[in-house]
Amino acid sequence: MINPRKIAVQALLQVDQSEGYSNLVLDAAVKSKEISQRDKALATALFYGVLERKISLDYIISQYAKNDIRKIPPFTLECLRLGIYQLKFMDKIPDSAAVNETVKLVKDSREKYASGFVNAVLRNIQRNDIRLPEDNSVNSLSIKYSCPVWLIESLIADYGLERAIAFLEDSLKSPPQYIRVNTLLSNENELIKEFENIGITAEGKVLPGALCVRGLQNIEYSHLFNSGLFHVQDLSSQICAAALDCKPGQRVLDLCAAPGGKSFTIAQHMNNTGELISCDLHQNRLGLIKEGAKRLKLSNIKVLQNDATQFNPAFGEFDRVLCDVPCSGFGIIRRKPEIKYKSREDVDGICDIQYKILSNAVKYLIKGGRLIYSTCTLRKAENEQVCEKLLGQCPDIEYDSISIEGIAKGISSITLFPEMFGSDGFFIAAFKRI
Repeated sequence: MINPRKIAVQALLQVDQSEGYSNLVLDAAVKSKEISQRDKALATALFYGVLERKISLDYIISQYAKNDIRKIPPFTLECLRLGIYQLKFMDKIPDSAAVNETVKLVKDSREKYASGFVNAVLRNIQRNDIRLPEDNSVNSLSIKYSCPVWLIESLIADYGLERAIAFLEDSLKSPPQYIRVNTLLSNENELIKEFENIGITAEGKVLPGALCVRGLQNIEYSHLFNSGLFHVQDLSSQICAAALDCKPGQRVLDLCAAPGGKSFTIAQHMNNTGELISCDLHQNRLGLIKEGAKRLKLSNIKVLQNDATQFNPAFGEFDRVLCDVPCSGFGIIRRKPEIKYKSREDVDGICDIQYKILSNAVKYLIKGGRLIYSTCTLRKAENEQVCEKLLGQCPDIEYDSISIEGIAKGISSITLFPEMFGSDGFFIAAFKRI
């Protein structure tokens, strides 16, 4: 019999021990077993819930367990987190089930000697009113929102306490699911009707071609998806592609393209004409772009392996360049909560890589050409400071303006917060060669 709680614990252990991406780890875990939709939903809710609340859960454990949390065996610790998460944050699960099922998990494991300890801690927590700190000190915010102290300090330094808290609150909410309509094959109204026919709710948002959908599961099995009528893409990435302002017939370069979502949207803006070179450093990721372009029936995309930090004279010049650089990813922690547990040291060197890619990217621009620099992080060190460094080093490059109806008007850069349009956290800046 498939146990969704056990699936969640095993997946959590894999993320903690091998630092795997949460979505890939969970997908592999549920696909490898014959599991009902109900059990899959429970395993998913437990997995992501524990992952996003780990600091909060460990704080609660430290209040009720005599043991040093660092000395609690790995499987037992994950089970404790799982049990507490159900007690504290899942109202629909009876407390008795949360305790009994968690204890049973430990009893059936190699760490069964710890089952009594787990039972005692969970029942103690069950009898007491669990409260997290409510004040706005950095340490309290770290516990309340399960976010490392250093990252909260960084957010406050960059944006102030109020905006930092708003972002932290959003980081614990379920993110909306956005798709991009393939405007070469369909339009918003037609696709909305197609979704309605299969019981899925879809509605247009602030950007043409962007739909927010509810109830879309097992996307790879959807006939609408396989017919190339849409691809999954957050609103922030669609705004980024719109900011590039591509025209039919242009030459466009997407330097860090995999898995290809922005290239696909850009190709549609180009009406599948001109030439779009989509690159990635890793050969094994190029197939994702090729497969997506084929499914969406996009023929103007040429996929190449390329090192974005090195100038490639064979590429020639381009009217538009997208420089969507590797980043810390802190803007998407509500989707991939494991990202927020990176240490400061993990991201210290990334700004140098970003600048190296950006300063190389501008070399491909024709005079009057436009470049978009983007990240899915909110750290100003990776955003505005990288941009300012470029302007200080490249006298023939200046800011360009971004104008997207309902989103931006005549500004050189925009930082997207979830509270603004419901998108992921994202940064976009525009440049031109003069």
